[in-house]
Amino acid sequence: MDSRANIPGAGAPGAERAAEAARMLAVPETGLQGLYIGSSPERSPVPSPPGSPRAQESCGIAPLTPSQSPKPEARAPQQALFSVVVAIDFGTTSSGYAFSFASDPEAIHMMRKWEGGDPGVAHQKTPTCLLLTPEGAFHSFGYTARDYYHDLDPEEARDWLYFEKFKMKIHSATDLTLKTQLEAVNGKKMPALEVFAHALRFFKEHALQELREQCPSSPEKESVRWVLTVPAIWKQPAKQFMREAAYLAGLVSRENSEQLLIALEPEAASVYCRKLRLHQLVDLSGRAPGGGRLGERRSIDSSFRQAREQLRRSRHSRTFLVESGVGELWAEMQAGDRYMVADCGGGTVDLTVHQLEQPHGTLKELYKASGGPYGAVGVDLAFEQLLGRIFGEDFITTFKQQRPAAWVDLTIAFEARKRTAGPHRAGALNISLPFSFIDFYRKQRGHNVETALRRSSVNFVKWSSQGMLRMTCEAMNELFQPTVTGIIQHIEALLARPEVQGVKLLFLVGGFAESAVLQHAVQTALGARGLRVVVPHDVGLTILKGAVLFGQAPGVVRVRRSPLTYGVGVLNRFVASRHPPDKLLVRDGRRWCTDVFERFVAAEQSVALGEEVRRSYCPARPGQRRVLINLYCCTAEDARFITDPGVRKCGALSLELEPADSAPEPAGASPARREIRAAMQFGDTEIKVTAVDVSTNRSVRAAIDFLSN
Repeated sequence: MDSRANIPGAGAPGAERAAEAARMLAVPETGLQGLYIGSSPERSPVPSPPGSPRAQESCGIAPLTPSQSPKPEARAPQQALFSVVVAIDFGTTSSGYAFSFASDPEAIHMMRKWEGGDPGVAHQKTPTCLLLTPEGAFHSFGYTARDYYHDLDPEEARDWLYFEKFKMKIHSATDLTLKTQLEAVNGKKMPALEVFAHALRFFKEHALQELREQCPSSPEKESVRWVLTVPAIWKQPAKQFMREAAYLAGLVSRENSEQLLIALEPEAASVYCRKLRLHQLVDLSGRAPGGGRLGERRSIDSSFRQAREQLRRSRHSRTFLVESGVGELWAEMQAGDRYMVADCGGGTVDLTVHQLEQPHGTLKELYKASGGPYGAVGVDLAFEQLLGRIFGEDFITTFKQQRPAAWVDLTIAFEARKRTAGPHRAGALNISLPFSFIDFYRKQRGHNVETALRRSSVNFVKWSSQGMLRMTCEAMNELFQPTVTGIIQHIEALLARPEVQGVKLLFLVGGFAESAVLQHAVQTALGARGLRVVVPHDVGLTILKGAVLFGQAPGVVRVRRSPLTYGVGVLNRFVASRHPPDKLLVRDGRRWCTDVFERFVAAEQSVALGEEVRRSYCPARPGQRRVLINLYCCTAEDARFITDPGVRKCGALSLELEPADSAPEPAGASPARREIRAAMQFGDTEIKVTAVDVSTNRSVRAAIDFLSN
């Protein structure tokens, strides 16, 4: 049993109550030689404000570094050797994996073909659909899950657990924990962690089997580096959730956590785009008047003639870049050129701005990732709302609950027509209604769907003679408008930021970027501003291929921006002219200001890969086996106290200590303070923590938990 600090409530039952009671405040060393933090404080006569953290806690550690932190140090990240990298692009609407071997890292092997789908078509991604048996056991994933569930008898289907487009639930959950639940189509719930673990376990087994088939002398599981993609706008709890799901799925073990990388989706796309040749890109400004397909746009070659002329004077630089594997497009660009990546996926739009650094072609993030829930599912939601206007929202809700398989069938039919929508398309689109929908409506309402259409106020949807919903192209395009407008507004807002002035190029990537409606809207809105909008040929696979390249060389993104300000709560000397009276704390005859927010890194601060902020702490009493420090975050750069508006607890830094192997202290001597040096790295896609017990020179286990509320 761990020996804990003498904290009120530390022995109380319940993990959440114990965790909250265990929050500890750090005290700067300035003027405090030999201070023992843990004695009962003598409080000032000024009462604590309601809800103030200091009214509930006592201290369990004493810092050994001053409040003014030392300058962050840059350390070269140590890369473990892996013989193969497998990247999983876990998307909202579709998912897939790809891999490459360390012996030929740029030869990216795609999944050859998924089971199911449309006959005669090679599918390199599969729908993000998971089917579990009525008992909750794994049955199938992707096309197989979708088709099997679709073919179930309606009454039988009500007992099966079918999950689709569930990735966004992790982003939208305001209180995400390891106990968060997900709701299946039939209304039944199960832990989200198990749902994600089932999906990741499927990909793990599928990928390892293909590796064995393609390479008889396939590598050991421990020599595989796994990469998971997540939206860049995801917060730290969501990123940790994906890691926990990977652990549960057996992708990697906690002991070998470096075997798993979390890749940010727009960064992965950026990494891939920098490898592309000019003929692999298309320029939307060259669209033919009636065109709607990628093949009808001209190459981007002519767009960079001026850049080529400029770089003829520095041919050595260009040659170096091309020979080092950077694509021709980047060789045409000059050091310092800036570009934006708009990752338009199923659930979110994710924006990032990078600057090209020469001579090695590394990337520097200029502004924190931004975006919002403006993915392709927004169009699906607009269609569902349209059906509600025609047939009644109550009917649609009941139909989804009582005929879940038929509802899936209807969404599949709409998806097929949605993909054919275009700004210059002529002719209406027919959408098949399942017989179950037609029959269920007649039983519920007492009249048929054709009557409902005649009675509704929706004039642009008719009932065709072939028994289908007939929608005008203008009506279909209207379903796109709220989502497309949201994407354009986010791009325009980011372009207006002073930090990103000078952006010349916009890469439109992600599955939703295949939409001709979105492409036309973005080009129309932004092309007039002189921004060149470019789409890779294999736009739907850009993130997946980039994630493989990122796994082979994680250091390609050299500088990132911290999205938030992070820090811990400390005590500082109380200065009456600077500190509020209600923050006064008297301890051992000394006057302290409590609840001070000590900043580790500021929002918008540039942090290089491997750069870390260090702190030294001392346990409050000899023999203490565990040190716990709470981490706080906020969007403001100038927060003063952990009780300020907008400052919230976002994690806990937990240090597990082993007994020190040292000789006993002489009788009557004060016990020596045990120094723990903790280092936090903010320059990677995840916050990383390392800690060293100075007395034993051993690393101690350190982890930040963002999921314990």
